[in-house]
Amino acid sequence: MQQAAGSDELRVGLIGFGYASRTFHAPLITTTPGLRLVAVSSRDAARVHAALGAGVAVLPTSAALIDRGGLDLIVIASPNDSHHLLARAALQAGRHVLVDKPFTLDAAQARELCALARERGRLLSVFHNRRWDGDFMTVRELLRAGVLGRLRHAALHFDRFRPTVRERWREGGGPGSGLWLDLGPHLLDQALQLFGTPLALQADIATLRDGGCADDWFHAQLRYADGLRVHLHASMLAALPAPRFTLHGTRGSYAKTGLDTQEDALKAGRRPDPAAPAAWGRDPQDGRLVTGDTDALQTEAWPTQRGDYPAFYAALREALLGRGPNPVPGEQAAEVMEWLDLGRRSAAERRELS
Repeated sequence: MQQAAGSDELRVGLIGFGYASRTFHAPLITTTPGLRLVAVSSRDAARVHAALGAGVAVLPTSAALIDRGGLDLIVIASPNDSHHLLARAALQAGRHVLVDKPFTLDAAQARELCALARERGRLLSVFHNRRWDGDFMTVRELLRAGVLGRLRHAALHFDRFRPTVRERWREGGGPGSGLWLDLGPHLLDQALQLFGTPLALQADIATLRDGGCADDWFHAQLRYADGLRVHLHASMLAALPAPRFTLHGTRGSYAKTGLDTQEDALKAGRRPDPAAPAAWGRDPQDGRLVTGDTDALQTEAWPTQRGDYPAFYAALREALLGRGPNPVPGEQAAEVMEWLDLGRRSAAERRELS
């Protein structure tokens, strides 16, 4: 990747100042050495300045931000249905681009952006931050170490209890809304990273809440060539959530309850400190590991690794400076979009598809 002109400090522009920007992107950009958030597009300058200070320029439109000179990276954290058009405009303007998940609305849009980035010689990345959840990293190491033997079944859940439908675009039923496009990208990306590409997928996607306009529940099965079955599940009506990860192998099982702590910490206003990285992302909930044979099973607490969202932006900085790989290449996110598309078709046709 071509190094940005000037010094090693990279100037970042952020499109949108909704939940994703306020909770994830702005805090992580402003605490990553070598990155400087210089401009935000928002219709509410007062809210931006209250959060980030008067030194950050606020532009009224995304077009004005894309056209602003001196930006090395544009981060797109606007509503899902705008990702494709904004990323295309930014790439055509010669910018490096980071897009919040979901990458686009479908795989065709994703592939178009990947081709455009290659044509223009620009970095295109997607914020699949859940690769840096502590529980995901713990599971990855368990699998690498072979602790569970040959894995036969895995279940990845993302359950919440939000029975009241809120008036917001994510739940409004329009393009880009619904739980399959909100949490499906996280679970599919984690499954692809942990287990590889499946043979086939069968999905059931539904709206279960009273007054719901968009899907708020899904269950998907990934079938693998070696017989492995991976279940992906999310619900907005789970007051008793299932474990976040459950793994069953020929030598034992592992389960981890509770969500990664980083999102709640960021929502509460806590920030990672580059001078004390080990203080960030701690999860007090151990997983449970059961191993042994039928007559002598042993149960032990299995510590959860420290989550590390700051590592994503640090890796992105290094990629932009030509010193490391893109942490989430657009092509990987496009593969996630292909499986999301297939899941929607599977649910509509009520059958397994490959």
